[in-house]
Amino acid sequence: MEEIYRDIKGRMDKAISNFKGEISKLRTGRATPALLDGVRVDYYGALTPLNQVSNISIPDPRLIVIQPWDANAVAAIEKAIIKTDLGLNPQTDGKLIRVPIPALTDERRKDLVKLVKKLGEESKVAVRNLRRQANDTIKTKEKSKEVSEDESRKAQDHVQKFTDEFISQVDKIMEAKEKEILES
Repeated sequence: MEEIYRDIKGRMDKAISNFKGEISKLRTGRATPALLDGVRVDYYGALTPLNQVSNISIPDPRLIVIQPWDANAVAAIEKAIIKTDLGLNPQTDGKLIRVPIPALTDERRKDLVKLVKKLGEESKVAVRNLRRQANDTIKTKEKSKEVSEDESRKAQDHVQKFTDEFISQVDKIMEAKEKEILES
């Protein structure tokens, strides 16, 4: 049973980490390097993550400054940022790229909150699916007489506790992100 518990806990942790990664990419009106995590630059014919061809810094809450290591990459970086659906408009001065972060409109904030809720619900569904898989495994062991009926019940209760714990984590993360979006 311990093996099942370790497996389910690890997979639920991955679901939570994935959710955190997804919502960190959402633009909240505040500059953060995570906004540009998904940006890939055509660097000498290879699509390379932006953070592998430049330094990214945040001098103030509404500005991202990108300093490419190779001056020839400036145009490619600018093009890659424009291509993303983040609605950002980079400004270049030769060696540096400044990306001002526009303030969010009320409508955009509401859309972002809806998106956070949707991503949160998807994460909860993933956690519940993992619970179902673990319970199926436990029931299979019970049918094959590897564990008793009482052990099976205890194991299923244990898996339910994990599920409740991880779903409450998703709720807390969603709540914090919604607050961040509505306040910024």
